[in-house]
Amino acid sequence: MTNQYTPPAVWTMDNENGGQWASINRPNSGARHEQSLPVGEHNLQLYSLATPNGQKVTILLEELLALGVSGAEYDAHLINIGEGNQFSSGFVQVNPNSKIPALVDNSSAETINVFESGGILLYLADKFGHFIPTQIAARTKVMNWLFWLQGSAPYLGGGFGHFYAYAPEKFEYPINRFSMEVKRQLDLLDKQLAKNTYFGGDEYSIADIAIWPWYGNLVLGNLYNAAEFLDVGSYTHVMRWAKVIEQRPAVQRGRIVNRTWGDVWEQVPNRHSAADIDKVLALKP
Repeated sequence: MTNQYTPPAVWTMDNENGGQWASINRPNSGARHEQSLPVGEHNLQLYSLATPNGQKVTILLEELLALGVSGAEYDAHLINIGEGNQFSSGFVQVNPNSKIPALVDNSSAETINVFESGGILLYLADKFGHFIPTQIAARTKVMNWLFWLQGSAPYLGGGFGHFYAYAPEKFEYPINRFSMEVKRQLDLLDKQLAKNTYFGGDEYSIADIAIWPWYGNLVLGNLYNAAEFLDVGSYTHVMRWAKVIEQRPAVQRGRIVNRTWGDVWEQVPNRHSAADIDKVLALKP
């Protein structure tokens, strides 16, 4: 290796080498400016962006609505993380960790704030009684994979994705390190799906809803433009699973909520009713 880095005795922040997010990354938490959050008419208020973590929640909400669960109606407000919206006083009050997504449930006398995407999925699945088994063995299987995703996706996003797609320079060591781990994860998923239709077994669940925005988008070529680099076609069972879920109408709807990039029929920056998605999807050729 060349240009070997020698850590100083005490670390200090260097904005010059922070890459794409250098302007907003800081080593401290908390609000940076005063700004209240918008509030719509529904009991469920979502503050998010259509990253893989954001897609998890909007996909589940659209799946619930597709089942006729009227209580799952929601307002989805765009949080532009590139502009630092997640550091507003209003957002920090909902999620002190300043990460999207964050959910506010006003359906009961006591307002409930929920943050962490996996926690929101579990909260909504339990609240409405769908996409999570009630029998303990089946529920545990779903929970195993939900928590697997919450622990593994940072290797794909903050690890592989950062160094492969966002770092200011391409560094061989971290790209190799995280590519190996992501491919190990894909191999694990492929072997699991060789024996099961979904990650909970035969039933589609919040485990699939959590995993698909990360690993489904990856193998379908929608994440980091890394499909060829990672030889995703060799994971045939993951590819089969990803394509099946991609065709679900609720997935096609949920994945474009709080999205501000791509084709015009993929962008629903803010969602307040089903019509907001319908009119955008109608533009698709």
